[in-house]
This record gives sequence, structure tokens and C-alpha cells, in this order.
Amino acid sequence: MTHPHAPGAHLLMDLYDGRGFDDPAVIEAALRAAARAAGATVLSAGFHHFGTGAGVTGVLMLAESHISIHTWPERGFAAVDIFMCGEAQPDRAAQAIETALRPAHVELTRVLRGHSNHALQPSR
Repeated sequence: MTHPHAPGAHLLMDLYDGRGFDDPAVIEAALRAAARAAGATVLSAGFHHFGTGAGVTGVLMLAESHISIHTWPERGFAAVDIFMCGEAQPDRAAQAIETALRPAHVELTRVLRGHSNHALQPSR
């Protein structure tokens, strides 16, 4: 059986030298802004701060899938995972995260899920 569309786009973002990587409020606000920008529906959220000066891990469970983040402020690094299906627009979510966290450099990988021809996008 063939399907005309991939179930969704999966974006992996590596962020370098951004702001708020040690601040759970900044991280949660960035992910919620990303979900709004993408037109996604938040079902639940969970965030954990590993202590003063340490990183944050968080996830938004979406009706359209999820957005997650893990930060390492001591390395100036954050890993973001955006997977969305349906009408949600993951590229808008990625842009909202960039706007909120203002990284000096971003590497983005795009994978079309559920499709036999996976498409990768080079770093930008």
C-alpha cells in the first residue's frame, strides 16, 4: 500500500551559545511559543531543571506529536527535537525557538517520517 504523504516532519536542531539554557522558565516559554507558532495543540508539558547553572530538560506533548529540549549551559549547547504531523508547521516552531533562545549557530536536520524517501536538509 502506498501513502501520498509522509506522516510528519521531524526536525533536529543543535543550538550553540544561546540564551536561557539554564533557565526553565525561558525554556518552557520558548517551547510553548514554538507550539503556538506551528499551530499545534499542547496536551501536556513536563520540565526539569537540574539545579543552579545546570541544564533543563523538557517536553511538550502535542496532539500533533511533540517538541523536546535538553540543554547543557556549561557547554553552550541545546538539543531540540520537533516532530509534527497533520497541519502543524514544524518550520515555524523551529523559527520561534531560534527567536526565543537566540543561538549564535544552529544546525538543522530534517527527516520526513513514514516515507520511503527520507530527505535530509544540510546545516544552515
